Parts: sequence; C-alpha cells; structure tokens
Amino acid sequence: MSDPYFQQLFAERIGGVNYGKGTEIYKFEKIKRAKRKALAEYPDRTLLDFGIGENDEMAPAPVRARMAEEINQPANRGYADNGVAAYKEAVARFMKREFGVELDPVKEVNHCIGSKTALAMLPACFINPGDVTLMTVPGYPVAGTHTRYYGGSVYRLPLLAENDFLPDLDSIPQDIRDRAKLLAINYPNSPTGKVATREFYEKVIDFAKQNQIVVVQDAAHILLTYEGKPLSFLSVPGAKDVGVEVHSLSKGFHMIGWRIGWVCGHERLVSAFADVKDNCDSGQFIAIQKAAVTALDDASIPRATRAKYERRLKKLVAALQRSGFDCRMSGGSYFLYTPAPTGVEGGPAFETAEAASQFLITQQSIVTVPWDDAGPFLRFSATYEAADEAAEDALMAETERRLKACKLQFAKK
Repeated sequence: MSDPYFQQLFAERIGGVNYGKGTEIYKFEKIKRAKRKALAEYPDRTLLDFGIGENDEMAPAPVRARMAEEINQPANRGYADNGVAAYKEAVARFMKREFGVELDPVKEVNHCIGSKTALAMLPACFINPGDVTLMTVPGYPVAGTHTRYYGGSVYRLPLLAENDFLPDLDSIPQDIRDRAKLLAINYPNSPTGKVATREFYEKVIDFAKQNQIVVVQDAAHILLTYEGKPLSFLSVPGAKDVGVEVHSLSKGFHMIGWRIGWVCGHERLVSAFADVKDNCDSGQFIAIQKAAVTALDDASIPRATRAKYERRLKKLVAALQRSGFDCRMSGGSYFLYTPAPTGVEGGPAFETAEAASQFLITQQSIVTVPWDDAGPFLRFSATYEAADEAAEDALMAETERRLKACKLQFAKK
C-alpha cells in the first residue's frame, strides 16, 4: 500500500517523512503490553501495579460538591481565557499560607490546564533555533520535547546517587551556558524523590544570574514532601528575579483528571506565558477553577494526602528492604526510586532496568517503571489501589512473597 500524499508533509520535529514508520516502542507502551500478557497468561494471579503515576482516589467530597454547584451556573459557561480572579486570588492565599510566598494575583499568577501544558508552552517564550534548555534526567520530558520543536536542543544533567540526585551545574561547559535560555528542574523530584534544599536553590539562583538563564521549577509534587516543611523555590530570596514555579492540584489534592494548575513568579515571565497560552487555549472550564478555589482554601486536604502516601511509602520501603532491595524512604513525591536488580539466582541477568522491569511484570505480575538514564533504577509508585490499610498490608505481604520467590540478585556496594 502506497503512502498517502501527506506522508511527505509531516514536520521534521515529529519524524518528517518517516513519521509513523518507526518500530521503536516507548517504554510505557512496553509496560502496557507486558501487563496485558501477564493478565492473559496468569488470569488468577493478581496484578500488583506499582507503575501507576496518578492518585488512586477521587477529589475530596467538598471539592466535588462545589463542582456540582458551579457546573449549573450560567455565568460559568463562557471562555475563561487566562483565568478568573477568584482562582488567582486563591492561589495567592495558598502560596502565602503554605510557603510564606507573597504574590500579586493579577500580575504574578496565571492558571494553566494542568502543569504539563505549562511546561509545554514555556519554551515558546524563549527558545529560538540553536538555543539550549538545561534539563535534569531522569525526569519529565515535556519542556525538552517542545524545546526541540522550536529548533533548540536539550543538555541533559544526570541525577546521580553520588551527587545526592542534584544536578552538577558546575560541570556544564561554557559554550552550553552561553547558548542556554532555560534551566528546567523538578523538586521534589520525579522519579528520584529527592527534595531540594535552600542551599541548592540559592546555587540555582546564582547560576541563573551569572549565566542569564530563566529557571522553571516544576513543583507538581511539592505537597508530598516528607523531609521537613515543603519548600517553594520562590520562598528563597532572589528566586522571583530569575524564574517561575509551576504548580498543580493533581497530586496534593487528588485532582489528576481535572487539569488545573498555575504558573507563578516574575510578572514579566508570567505575562509572557499568558501571552503564549492565550494563543493556545481559551482557559480551563470556570466551574473547575471555582472548585479548585475550595480545594486551595482547605489546608486539611494536602495534609491528608501527604499522610496517606508517606504511610504507604514507608510500608513499601520495608517490604522491598526485606526482599533485598537497597532503598530508603523517599524525601518527597509518591515514588520510590531504587537500584534495579542485576539478575536472578540461577536465572537470567539484567543488563538494564528495563530488562528487570519486564521480568517482574511477565514472571511475577509486579509492575514497575524502569529508568536507565542515569544508571539502572526501578520506580515504584505508592498509588496502587487499596481500599484501606488492611488492604495495603495484604498487598505488601504478597509483594514481598513474590519478590523473595524470585531470588533476585543485586550489585555489590
């Protein structure tokens, strides 16, 4: 069958004339296929899914009740454009209450349809052909993908255990610094769970000023901080002079599918984002924004969410440690990042984390996410479905039983 005429018209940024013809399979698609295979071959064996990267419960009842009320209000039917004042004001109250950060809700806050869209749009404000975005890896790739869309390139900063999962800014070559426009960071970090320190943020601010680079701090997991009090980048003196922080209601408020977040920081940077956004979408449904106000004004919601995932992660760490894994409690996020096993006693060796992940899925119906960007690691998520603590304990016991049955081997320290 011949190609359609438009095969020649696809942009190079998505593959050009070869778009749709590649045979490489994205790792999350590989996981999905392996899950289907495990379910088909072992229908009576419960799938233990630690790969899910989204909250396992609905938004709290008061938030849903506010949504039910607002959805029938005629005043909410129209375009939201760059957000309603009530939402921006709630964001400002939230940032002051949780982090001590003072924001002008008119000039220094703009809503986004989830943090993903913000990270996709921000490169449009700065990246021209030949420019560079500095990005930590492993991590969320969206800002880098869109950097390439605009003709820029990505310089990868590996997050290594020996550097405490912080990027080595001093190692960046001068020619890269000269071309860099953006530094994209994410703390608490996904997937490593590392929490940033005030000292690290101070170094980032100095680096940005010295090299005239804009900082984009992705704070999607900030409310899931277990090491001390959650720390906003913008709470550090000088941060607002060099960048923005991107927030989301997904993780801390169980509002994954609601697609609502915000960008805050220097008013000129927020304005640039708002201008790009105004040419990309017409705003999130106003009823959702008003329901988000109820969420943001209720400090008990993120506290309960944090307590839940901290409890689950502690149980997971204990089960994995008893099964041979070298892991510690995550500093933040609902992810646990741990060195992958190197093989099975008397069985196959694993040259990559992906190989280990595929073995666990197909042989034991245990789903994890592999990362091989900065060494072989597996990511376990505490967002598995469990109705109560008794169900959590039963799932941990079954996980431990299956892992011990594998007789996994690990690299010697």
